[in-house]
Amino acid sequence: MSAEVEPQADWEPKIIAFLCNWCSYAGADLAGISRIQYPPNVRIVRVPCSGRVNPLYIIKSLQHGADGVLVSGCHPGDCHYISGNYYARRRFALLKSLLEFVGVEPGRVNFSWVSAAEGEKFSQVVKDVVETVKALGPAKRLVK
Repeated sequence: MSAEVEPQADWEPKIIAFLCNWCSYAGADLAGISRIQYPPNVRIVRVPCSGRVNPLYIIKSLQHGADGVLVSGCHPGDCHYISGNYYARRRFALLKSLLEFVGVEPGRVNFSWVSAAEGEKFSQVVKDVVETVKALGPAKRLVK
Protein backbone atom coordinates (compact mmCIF):
# COMPACT_ATOMS: atom_id res chain seq x y z
CA MET A 1 0.00 0.00 0.00
CA SER A 2 2.85 2.42 0.70
CA ALA A 3 4.08 1.83 -2.87
CA GLU A 4 0.86 3.50 -4.08
CA VAL A 5 1.21 6.45 -1.71
CA GLU A 6 4.84 7.21 -2.58
CA PRO A 7 4.38 8.17 -6.28
CA GLN A 8 1.38 10.30 -5.27
CA ALA A 9 3.64 12.52 -3.13
CA ASP A 10 5.75 13.57 -6.15
CA TRP A 11 2.84 13.80 -8.57
CA GLU A 12 1.84 17.24 -9.84
CA PRO A 13 -1.51 17.80 -11.59
CA LYS A 14 -1.87 19.21 -15.09
CA ILE A 15 -4.56 21.88 -15.20
CA ILE A 16 -6.02 23.54 -18.28
CA ALA A 17 -7.41 27.04 -17.68
CA PHE A 18 -9.81 28.65 -20.15
CA LEU A 19 -9.57 32.37 -19.39
CA CYS A 20 -11.71 35.22 -20.70
CA ASN A 21 -9.56 37.63 -22.70
CA TRP A 22 -10.96 40.77 -21.08
CA CYS A 23 -10.96 39.94 -17.38
CA SER A 24 -9.45 36.66 -16.22
CA TYR A 25 -6.58 36.64 -18.70
CA ALA A 26 -5.85 40.25 -17.79
CA GLY A 27 -5.97 39.21 -14.10
CA ALA A 28 -3.42 36.47 -14.84
CA ASP A 29 -1.30 39.03 -16.67
CA LEU A 30 -1.51 41.38 -13.68
CA ALA A 31 -0.43 38.54 -11.38
CA GLY A 32 2.59 37.97 -13.62
CA ILE A 33 3.48 41.66 -13.89
CA SER A 34 3.11 42.06 -10.12
CA ARG A 35 5.30 38.98 -9.57
CA ILE A 36 2.57 37.27 -7.56
CA GLN A 37 3.51 33.61 -7.27
CA TYR A 38 1.12 30.82 -8.25
CA PRO A 39 1.72 27.16 -9.13
CA PRO A 40 3.13 26.46 -12.62
CA ASN A 41 0.70 23.54 -13.10
CA VAL A 42 -1.76 25.62 -15.10
CA ARG A 43 -1.74 25.87 -18.89
CA ILE A 44 -3.71 28.88 -20.07
CA VAL A 45 -6.01 28.92 -23.09
CA ARG A 46 -7.16 32.45 -23.91
CA VAL A 47 -10.77 32.67 -25.12
CA PRO A 48 -12.80 35.76 -26.14
CA CYS A 49 -15.42 35.14 -23.44
CA SER A 50 -16.22 32.43 -20.88
CA GLY A 51 -19.52 32.06 -22.73
CA ARG A 52 -17.58 30.82 -25.76
CA VAL A 53 -16.12 27.82 -23.91
CA ASN A 54 -17.87 24.82 -25.37
CA PRO A 55 -18.45 22.12 -22.71
CA LEU A 56 -16.82 19.66 -25.14
CA TYR A 57 -13.53 21.57 -24.68
CA ILE A 58 -13.67 20.68 -20.99
CA ILE A 59 -14.51 17.03 -21.65
CA LYS A 60 -11.78 16.79 -24.32
CA SER A 61 -9.25 18.30 -21.91
CA LEU A 62 -10.06 15.60 -19.36
CA GLN A 63 -9.95 12.89 -22.05
CA HIS A 64 -6.53 13.98 -23.26
CA GLY A 65 -4.79 13.92 -19.90
CA ALA A 66 -5.67 17.07 -17.98
CA ASP A 67 -6.17 16.31 -14.29
CA GLY A 68 -8.27 19.42 -13.79
CA VAL A 69 -9.94 22.26 -15.68
CA LEU A 70 -10.53 25.86 -14.67
CA VAL A 71 -12.88 28.17 -16.54
CA SER A 72 -12.73 31.79 -15.49
CA GLY A 73 -14.42 34.90 -16.82
CA CYS A 74 -15.70 38.35 -15.97
CA HIS A 75 -17.89 38.80 -12.92
CA PRO A 76 -21.61 38.38 -13.68
CA GLY A 77 -22.93 41.70 -14.95
CA ASP A 78 -19.50 42.90 -16.12
CA CYS A 79 -19.19 40.82 -19.30
CA HIS A 80 -17.76 42.70 -22.29
CA TYR A 81 -20.22 40.75 -24.45
CA ILE A 82 -23.24 41.74 -22.31
CA SER A 83 -24.45 38.32 -21.15
CA GLY A 84 -21.77 35.79 -22.13
CA ASN A 85 -20.89 34.89 -18.57
CA TYR A 86 -24.56 34.28 -17.73
CA TYR A 87 -24.69 31.71 -20.54
CA ALA A 88 -21.46 30.21 -19.23
CA ARG A 89 -22.79 30.00 -15.68
CA ARG A 90 -25.94 28.15 -16.80
CA ARG A 91 -24.04 25.86 -19.16
CA PHE A 92 -21.46 24.92 -16.53
CA ALA A 93 -24.09 24.20 -13.87
CA LEU A 94 -25.50 21.58 -16.24
CA LEU A 95 -22.04 20.30 -17.18
CA LYS A 96 -21.05 19.81 -13.54
CA SER A 97 -24.17 17.70 -13.00
CA LEU A 98 -23.38 15.63 -16.09
CA LEU A 99 -19.75 15.11 -15.05
CA GLU A 100 -20.80 14.00 -11.56
CA PHE A 101 -23.31 11.61 -13.16
CA VAL A 102 -20.56 9.94 -15.22
CA GLY A 103 -18.26 9.68 -12.20
CA VAL A 104 -15.95 12.69 -12.49
CA GLU A 105 -15.16 14.02 -9.02
CA PRO A 106 -16.78 17.38 -8.13
CA GLY A 107 -13.46 19.25 -7.65
CA ARG A 108 -11.96 18.28 -10.99
CA VAL A 109 -13.70 21.05 -12.99
CA ASN A 110 -13.77 24.53 -11.46
CA PHE A 111 -15.33 27.87 -12.38
CA SER A 112 -14.49 31.31 -11.10
CA TRP A 113 -14.98 34.98 -11.83
CA VAL A 114 -11.84 37.15 -11.81
CA SER A 115 -11.66 40.74 -13.03
CA ALA A 116 -8.68 42.40 -14.69
CA ALA A 117 -7.76 44.18 -11.43
CA GLU A 118 -7.69 40.98 -9.35
CA GLY A 119 -4.22 39.52 -9.90
CA GLU A 120 -4.02 38.41 -6.27
CA LYS A 121 -7.41 36.69 -6.53
CA PHE A 122 -6.34 34.89 -9.73
CA SER A 123 -3.26 33.61 -7.94
CA GLN A 124 -5.40 32.36 -5.03
CA VAL A 125 -7.90 30.68 -7.38
CA VAL A 126 -5.09 28.79 -9.13
CA LYS A 127 -3.59 27.73 -5.77
CA ASP A 128 -7.01 26.49 -4.60
CA VAL A 129 -7.64 24.57 -7.83
CA VAL A 130 -4.19 22.94 -7.71
CA GLU A 131 -4.71 21.92 -4.06
CA THR A 132 -8.16 20.50 -4.80
CA VAL A 133 -7.04 18.53 -7.86
CA LYS A 134 -3.89 17.32 -6.12
CA ALA A 135 -6.04 15.95 -3.27
CA LEU A 136 -8.18 14.07 -5.83
CA GLY A 137 -5.13 12.48 -7.46
CA PRO A 138 -4.62 11.70 -11.15
CA ALA A 139 -7.71 11.69 -13.35
CA LYS A 140 -9.04 8.23 -14.10
CA ARG A 141 -12.50 8.94 -15.56
CA LEU A 142 -12.89 9.89 -19.23
CA VAL A 143 -9.14 9.49 -19.85
CA LYS A 144 -8.40 7.82 -23.19
